[in-house]
Amino acid sequence: MPLDRRALLLALAGLGAGGPRAAAQPRQDDAGRPLPALAAPVARVFPAGPPAAILLYTLAPDLLAGWPRAIRPAERPYLLPETLGLPEVGRLTGRGNTANLESVLALRPDLILDVGDTTETYRSLADRVQQQTGLPYLLFDGRLPAVPATYRTLGTLLGRREAGERLAQACEATLATVRARVAAIPVAERPRVYFARGPRGLETARTGAINVEALELLGAVNVAGAGGGLARVSPEDVLAWAPEVIVALDSAFVAGLRGDPLWQGVPAVRAGRVHLAPALPFGWVDSPPSVNRILGLWWLGQALYPARFPEDLRAVAREFHRTFYHVTPDEAALDRVLAGGA
Repeated sequence: MPLDRRALLLALAGLGAGGPRAAAQPRQDDAGRPLPALAAPVARVFPAGPPAAILLYTLAPDLLAGWPRAIRPAERPYLLPETLGLPEVGRLTGRGNTANLESVLALRPDLILDVGDTTETYRSLADRVQQQTGLPYLLFDGRLPAVPATYRTLGTLLGRREAGERLAQACEATLATVRARVAAIPVAERPRVYFARGPRGLETARTGAINVEALELLGAVNVAGAGGGLARVSPEDVLAWAPEVIVALDSAFVAGLRGDPLWQGVPAVRAGRVHLAPALPFGWVDSPPSVNRILGLWWLGQALYPARFPEDLRAVAREFHRTFYHVTPDEAALDRVLAGGA
């Protein structure tokens, strides 16, 4: 049975039953690294990459030392004005890392925060950067089920326990609703989906990659198969896979599909089930894979199972923006978001 709209909006606003929970002082981050001593209070945090920047912004925008990439004009109406002029600081992790330790130190942060992969590669990077800079470095699991715990831990560490609990509860409400609805969907009704990245739609992500985590939570069958990570494919590959739905990130790709004979034999194209993911101010499905994808779960739910996700997506988006991004978009701004792309 659908979650009552009022209950949904209350959950997103963090006003669910139970109130703030008492969070114990954590002793280690998600990579199993002992938590270093932090300045009291922490006044400035350097985000190691886009997922960390977004999560920190939602919890404590005043502590954000800068954005990994400068905020673009189309994104500006959806974020707090006082954060728009923060410097572009590059990134320490992930593809295209551009920050160097000298630039990090020049900003004089009290803490470096990373949210994402917690494997040995990233654990070693965190240890090395912490040793070389003398700055505390925290590494948290970026996958969606871990987000509530991250909010609670980080909220405790930064002195924002109430805000962390509110956001944690909002995420838990969405995750619980999605899991319950997907569990009731027979396997035969779960669509075969191709996840299209890039202007030609020929980059995808295999099952197990964080880029398609939201699709997996919604029970979609990834036609690209298992193995994790990103992959380059051909139109012939997609034809052979015969996806029933395409979820795309690039508006140029979607705009060119109808005139491209290579794609006309794909069932999703013939059926008109090609969905361009919204991307303002951050991607709803990926790019980057952070807490922004919590809102994307509602959009994906409607795209894949419209009868099972009947919520007013406009109202859900408005409340999510107010709660997580600290800005309530006007109707024109909501129109731009829901039109898809950036």
